[in-house]
Amino acid sequence: MTVFWTTTPSGKTRAFGAGLRFDGTPGTWNAITDVPGVAVGYTTLITGEGALRRGTGPVRTGVTAILPRPANQLLDPVFAGLFSLNGNGELTGSHYIEETGKFGLPITITNTHSCGLARDATVRWAVEALPEDLGDDFALPVAAETYDGFLNDINGFHVTEAHVRAAIDSARRGPLDEGSVGGGTGMKCFGFKAGSGTASRRVRYDADYHLGVFVQANFGARGDLVIQGRRIGRDPALPQMETRAPAPDLSSIIVVIATDAPFLPHQLKRLARRASFGVGRLGGIARHSSGDIFLAFSTAGQNLAGQDLSNRGAPALRDARFVPDEHIDPFFEAVVQATEEAILNSMIANDGMTGRDGNFVPALPLAALGFQG
Repeated sequence: MTVFWTTTPSGKTRAFGAGLRFDGTPGTWNAITDVPGVAVGYTTLITGEGALRRGTGPVRTGVTAILPRPANQLLDPVFAGLFSLNGNGELTGSHYIEETGKFGLPITITNTHSCGLARDATVRWAVEALPEDLGDDFALPVAAETYDGFLNDINGFHVTEAHVRAAIDSARRGPLDEGSVGGGTGMKCFGFKAGSGTASRRVRYDADYHLGVFVQANFGARGDLVIQGRRIGRDPALPQMETRAPAPDLSSIIVVIATDAPFLPHQLKRLARRASFGVGRLGGIARHSSGDIFLAFSTAGQNLAGQDLSNRGAPALRDARFVPDEHIDPFFEAVVQATEEAILNSMIANDGMTGRDGNFVPALPLAALGFQG
């Protein structure tokens, strides 16, 4: 166990640090950034207190950017697959992924009413950052959302193009902060403060591979919460949310799965489906109002657009390596393990938050997990 498994860079306790133990072996940072080439950046927006004044605040929101390749290689697409456990949400670029099994450019995750802006800002970023590579080609980036209107002035549209660009430009490898950061800033999960969380697993096949998960967790009813077999959500002694303004039953979870193991698109869709079991281990049941959408991608393939990059007009065949479906089970296990842990990290590495109109979401008490530190 390393310090990165137990504590975030800002000093927040993670699930391992709270005494929880999980199957499988994490990577060095126990984060999606353990997958070589994958980077994550945040823009976090927290301003204002008191009564809601639309367009002014309080603001509790942000943007997360996940780069599947280094910035100068983002137009080389990655194989991908997605799965919608419950489709009451949005993930742009999904039709293109379903059609071609790949995508390029940064993934962004934000609040529901800023999803379109994040998508458009990513295109603008690409046009300026990669002008010679993009040229007259089209871009269909992935942007996803969950609802933060219980704490945030969501109809104030506080996320700007500059915030999206800042998240992309700040993306780095290494250990990640979790909780109320980036797009997860205003989110809650099972009635506790949640948001951004990550975890990873090492998987041995013909070589050592990494599989990492990043979640923006904003789902679940309090009574459903189960942590490692304990019905923690039904404990009446735990702190409750304080509701002083409407609390619509709107929730979601976005799960992004990355691996450097070679997989084909149909196999990545199979990996994406397995995130459902990580959600289910904690008591999630994909309620009607929940947008539970999962995306998996592999960084293993190169030059997947089928053109010689030194001569863009020349078609060229490409070879694709892959793990046979008959040997995929260890990777399924890694998805389930890392998804469960990433959700818990989003809750444990967190503090209670007061937002619009005095609405309050408590932190999950570490004492409820048996932590005595």
